[in-house]
Order: sequence, then C-alpha cells, then structure tokens
Amino acid sequence: MTPVVEKLSSVLLKLLPREYFLKVRSAYFRLKKKASPLLRLIHGTFTTSELIAEIDRHLDDDWQILMVHSSVNNLHPMYTGSAMELLQALIDYCGPDRTLVMPAFNFGENGEGTRETLKKKPRFDLRRTPSQMGLLTELFRRSRGVVQSRHPAYRVAALGPLAQQLIAGHENAPSGMGRGTPFDFMAQHKAQIIGIGKTFQVMTQVHHVESLVADWPAPQTVLPTMPVTIVDKQEETSMELGGVQQQWTFNIWKLREIMSGEKLVEWRFHNCPMFMARADEVTDALVAAAARGFTLYDP
Repeated sequence: MTPVVEKLSSVLLKLLPREYFLKVRSAYFRLKKKASPLLRLIHGTFTTSELIAEIDRHLDDDWQILMVHSSVNNLHPMYTGSAMELLQALIDYCGPDRTLVMPAFNFGENGEGTRETLKKKPRFDLRRTPSQMGLLTELFRRSRGVVQSRHPAYRVAALGPLAQQLIAGHENAPSGMGRGTPFDFMAQHKAQIIGIGKTFQVMTQVHHVESLVADWPAPQTVLPTMPVTIVDKQEETSMELGGVQQQWTFNIWKLREIMSGEKLVEWRFHNCPMFMARADEVTDALVAAAARGFTLYDP
C-alpha cells in the first residue's frame, strides 16, 4: 500500500464495522491483482534474494536482534517469491548468532478487541490462537524452534540465541509493552526494526514509552486488571491483563518530528514501502520527547 492508502486504511478501520472494512480491503486487493501486469511494467519485479540484499544494504552490522513487521500482500505483484520463501531467507539471514523476532499479536474475535473477547473466554491458547499480523508472522509462529511470549494481545514470536530471554516474563507485564516485555528487552539490546511492505505506522516499539514515563504528558485511563489464563500445551499460567487507554488520538506520523531521516529510515523498493529504525533509539527519542511534553497523541 502507498502511504496515502495506509492512512486511509487506518481511518476506515476506525470508522467502519470490521466486516465492511474487510470487504473494502478485499476489493482493493482484487483491483490491485487485475492491475498486476501494469504495476510490474511500471515498477519492475524483484526476487527474494534481491529483497534480502536491499534489507542488508540499509542495516548496519552492529545488531543482535531483527524485529520484522511485514505485509506480503503489499509486496505483490512486484515480488516474485512467496511468504515461505521469504521466511526461510530471513531465518538464513539472521543465522545461528542473531535472533529473529516478529509480532504475533491477536486482538480478539470478530473485531471485538482483546479485552471483550477474553471477558467471554478468559483462556488464551498460545499454540492455537493465530497471529493477526499477516501470513509471514503466522508461518514464523508455527515454525520449528520458534518460541512465543505469554501475552494474549502483544505476544511475539522469536527464534535464535536471545529468544528465550526476550520472551521471558511477558505474562508478568499487564500492559504488554512496558517494562519487563520483549519491547523493553529490545530497547536494551542491539535490535533493528524493519518494515517489509509496511510503513513505520505499524512499529509497535513506539508504545514502549507509555509505561516508562511516570508523569505521562497526555491524558490516559488506567484499565482495570482482569484475570486471564495462558494455555501452553499442558501448562497453564495465570496473569492479570491491564494497561492504559489513551484519551487523545494516536498520530504516529509525528515520529518524524523527533527522529531524523538517518534514525528513522523510510524508502520504497520497487514501490513497496520499507522502513528501518533501532529499538533503543525509538524508545530514547520518545522518552526525551515526553519529558518536553511531546507525545504521539493529538488532543
């Protein structure tokens, strides 16, 4: 999707009932499929190896963790590979010495939201509940050796030497994004965040700051905690799901005001949106901005 379409999609998701939004989204992809020959002619095509080379060109060598946000749909029709091919290429790219991470979030059934879904069914099956973050993330979540953090909304999947440390104790962080979470771990380690077929609109690391700053400069409501049971095969873990609800409107595009183009790198590859940033630099920039009264929320 182009940045304009991404913004429009975000607005429609808020305004339309989920079933109507999905119909509009499906219509967009059907139209895009019909226009495939023209789009390939205009923008060219690329293989999986060319995509990995493009990613490598934008990353420095000093990293331990690669957090990937993705949309295979947004890569087509210019991308000639498949989601499974891309997944294996990313695993190979990280190799045995680095850790690959992807979001495996699930925000409930039928557009109800996580809390409403869990009120009805307060048991979250870690293995059987799919990721809602795209095909690549679900394929990764199910891959051999991949581990998952125990949180019913902001679960992440990880593979590599730091995977177990990264996911540990996520169930003890009610908000899912603050201290003691995978996002906190990534901010304390050398983590690169990339978007493949996505703009930085999807970068969840920006919400890490909201539970770090004691005197948060935007109005928010602390949500009551609710008991949830995480089911992981034969093991069950009890947790308290909590968090905060921001009262102002989220505007992630303001991130450009506090991060330079060298820190928040945006580009297009065969017209597919891409981005790159370091987790620690995202968190540090937002913590410093909050101290000045600046947040990614508008009244």
